[in-house]
Amino acid sequence: MIRVDAESFRLAEVFTISRGSRTEAKVLTVRIERDGVVGWGECVPYARYDETLESVAGEIRGLPDGIDRVALQAALPAGAARNAVDCALWDLEAKRAGKRVWELAGLRRPGPEITCFTLSLDTPEKMQEAAARHAHRPVLKIKLGTPDDMARLEAVRRGAPDARIVVDANEGWTAEVYSELAPHLLRLGVAMVEQPLPAGQDDLLGEIARPLPVCADESCHDRASLPELKGKYDMVNIKLDKTGGLTEALALRDAARAEGYQVMVGCMVGTSLAMAPAVLVAQGAEVTDLDGPLLLAEDRDVPLAFDERGVHPSEPGLWG
Repeated sequence: MIRVDAESFRLAEVFTISRGSRTEAKVLTVRIERDGVVGWGECVPYARYDETLESVAGEIRGLPDGIDRVALQAALPAGAARNAVDCALWDLEAKRAGKRVWELAGLRRPGPEITCFTLSLDTPEKMQEAAARHAHRPVLKIKLGTPDDMARLEAVRRGAPDARIVVDANEGWTAEVYSELAPHLLRLGVAMVEQPLPAGQDDLLGEIARPLPVCADESCHDRASLPELKGKYDMVNIKLDKTGGLTEALALRDAARAEGYQVMVGCMVGTSLAMAPAVLVAQGAEVTDLDGPLLLAEDRDVPLAFDERGVHPSEPGLWG
């Protein structure tokens, strides 16, 4: 039996990117029960990809009860619906086998990974205050993509002079704007810039200088995306809601590395249940951005642990 439920989790504070603001994380929780054992997973439908809670729930409810992970890959396209079901099936398999998912997948025992902490888009003054509050965190991720980006970036660097900084432009720049900003990003010690140009309009990245690594987010969904990235990007951001689950995420990671890309593992704003499978993909990644639970005011009953060593793998009581 496949059950899907819409749930909301309050955020600790308003979260804003160039596309808008939110006060809660709206997720779909999938539970698959077989022989009295229940596996579960979570997805975050994303309007950027024409997904809604209702449309994704409909895709999931249309699946046959006995579907397995192999059949699932063909039954649904890469996206949020397949992600939640794929992760629930991995959890179910692990519970029925009495093993951890990393064992079933043939992976090494996972450990903690240092994760970014994302600063919401705000005025330069408020972003400086936020950076100062979180200056103890080793990596800060800044959401940009507006005409006032330099003032915000300068303010964050003043607030957190020692933190590593990565920038997410959320498709908000043109090639000209990026070329103008790149020297300043280097001056301020930015380690990487994510998706500076809109997906589908990023060919110019292959023609202009890339003085710091450029990461594909909206331009990279699964392995089928890789041919279009050649010569334009240096890194790929793997998100399970884009790949359609852990199965494809692991395959994309290996394929991307084989083609010379660095790896970032990111997330939508979701709970620890959504992050748990991604922690397995993030092992050894150049950038890990699995801070969703840190942005929440409430989480799952058995949340992921975060400390100075980063985000830790899930306990069996959560997932996997």
